[in-house]
Amino acid sequence: MPSALSQDQRVAVVTGGSGGIGQAVARRLSADGISVVVNFAGNAERANEVVEGIAAAGGTAKAIGGDVADEQAMVDLFDEVERQFGGVDVVVHAAARMDLAPLVDFDLATLDEMLRINVRGTFVVDQQAARRIRVGGSILNFSSSVLGRILPNYCGYAASKGAVEAMTFILASELRGRDINVNAIAPGPTATPMFLEGKDEETIARFAHAVPLDRLGTPADIAEAVAFLTSPAGHWINGQTIRANGGMN
Repeated sequence: MPSALSQDQRVAVVTGGSGGIGQAVARRLSADGISVVVNFAGNAERANEVVEGIAAAGGTAKAIGGDVADEQAMVDLFDEVERQFGGVDVVVHAAARMDLAPLVDFDLATLDEMLRINVRGTFVVDQQAARRIRVGGSILNFSSSVLGRILPNYCGYAASKGAVEAMTFILASELRGRDINVNAIAPGPTATPMFLEGKDEETIARFAHAVPLDRLGTPADIAEAVAFLTSPAGHWINGQTIRANGGMN
């Protein structure tokens, strides 16, 4: 079995790489010398800004669009990564959608679309990652620390992230013998556009106070945890969900 590559030879795909946490993850992995593919669904301009920022800092990055829930789009993405970079070693699946409403009022068409991105999207991305990732690689999914908390309006979103955790745990076992670790990270309240949208200052302050560290997380907080879990130093951690939430229970 070939040995794992050094950090400066590794290649990472970050889905949702134009989003708040995805951007921070792409930049943080690049800081370790990893070549980064920034996947995006609709915001090419923002993805290209991430790539330009990485290049300006001396890193290597490329933006490639594609809907994470579209199987052919992800086949094409991974094909392109292999053509341009020779392979893939790290897949960080950060793309997600969050729609909030009480279960009794939740629009089922909206639920279907959220489940398509959060559940089917995770399945499709993980499937391609599992088929292609090189020895010593890492797959990291995104759950949420809303699981295990009683938060009105979060029923649909929490259900989708429960599915992510189940897939993560089982896939880690299915990849036995290939030296690939599979984990999920479950951020707590993090100051991203997706989290802040539609919340007033009182609500935001209440979320911040629920954290023993008494603040919202930042994308950089999450990116540091991602960098560890997908690095050789974090490779012994496998089949786990890490709740990066400042101690919120």
